[in-house]
Amino acid sequence: MKKVISYFYSKFIRIKEKLVIVYNKLGSKIMTPPIVLSLDLTIEKLLHAQNSISRYGDGEFAIMNGKDLLFQPFSKELHDRLHEVIKSSNENHLVCIPNIFNNLNWCTDRARRYWIRYLNLNQIKIYKLLNRNKLYCDSLVTRLYIDHKDKSKAEERFNKIKKIWTNRNVVIVEGKESRLGIGNDLFNNTLSIKRIICPAQDAFSEYHEILNSIKRQDSTDLILIALGPTATILSYDLYLNGYQALDIGHIDIEYEWFLQKVTDKVPVKNKYIGEVPGGSTVEELEDQQYRSQIIDMVI
Repeated sequence: MKKVISYFYSKFIRIKEKLVIVYNKLGSKIMTPPIVLSLDLTIEKLLHAQNSISRYGDGEFAIMNGKDLLFQPFSKELHDRLHEVIKSSNENHLVCIPNIFNNLNWCTDRARRYWIRYLNLNQIKIYKLLNRNKLYCDSLVTRLYIDHKDKSKAEERFNKIKKIWTNRNVVIVEGKESRLGIGNDLFNNTLSIKRIICPAQDAFSEYHEILNSIKRQDSTDLILIALGPTATILSYDLYLNGYQALDIGHIDIEYEWFLQKVTDKVPVKNKYIGEVPGGSTVEELEDQQYRSQIIDMVI
């Protein structure tokens, strides 16, 4: 009996998925796609003004549609704040979404297959979350290497991104074991680095403590945040409080892959990567410089 139920349930799921795909394909031909700046124009906007950025990707859209993530369970408050920020309109705060709606020729076959399937299952739900008269920037501005078919521009793009924090006092807000910039030269051009270490799982549960910890820092400090959907909200709230804050996501891991010249996502020693097999098993780090940079632990 269980096998029969399982068989019909699986068949129902497959039929439902096929109907969703048809719905999204038809809907995408009728609805106007959002306007998203290119990756390079997004970098230019970051270089020529002290803009803050909040980025949306598949994880943020999932929470906005009521789903959990592996490292961030659904929260009504997080859901509501993500809806608030994506509708915001401020001169020096950039709202970013993936530039995937008109052209996927830029990405590798593997990435292209992922995004096509993702859009086939989610495109109309995403469109309904967006203001399609708004100009968005590209949230993949922190994904500069591994998914790009043409990797020849990666070094130039990383060098441009690095200019954002040249001679700046930087506060890195990151999950435990993320360790941005450790073992590479990504932040070697900063004046100083301080770190606030946050939970690797469900960082939003400590949101207000994290925000208050950051607000104890000087308002001239550049705040760099790698903390999943929590970073999306933090960057916005910090902008409103007079800080320049960048939701920089996986830029450090992308830089590590670029330095190694790998073409597939691989684990990186001493750094947590939730999207690769073995990437969540991280050794303890005995690095005095890293430890000396930690000014608070909200865990």
